[in-house]
Amino acid sequence: MNRPETPEGWQVWDLVGRLGSQLRVLPGTVIGWDMSAALALGSALGVPTAAAAELLPVIEAVMVAKLNEQMERPNG
Repeated sequence: MNRPETPEGWQVWDLVGRLGSQLRVLPGTVIGWDMSAALALGSALGVPTAAAAELLPVIEAVMVAKLNEQMERPNG
């Protein structure tokens, strides 16, 4: 249902998988990715900047919501 449909979409999805170490966090909550680092990494990998700028914030919002939801559960 949410599979990327374009080569650029696949490039951004691959980039997302590499951003685990680029999280911005506060104690007990995830704020998002370091977008400067994310865009720089994307650029270094050849991801079109316009595609990354368009898609990363949307994916980031879901990631933040899901990680924070997971951290709120008693089992973490």
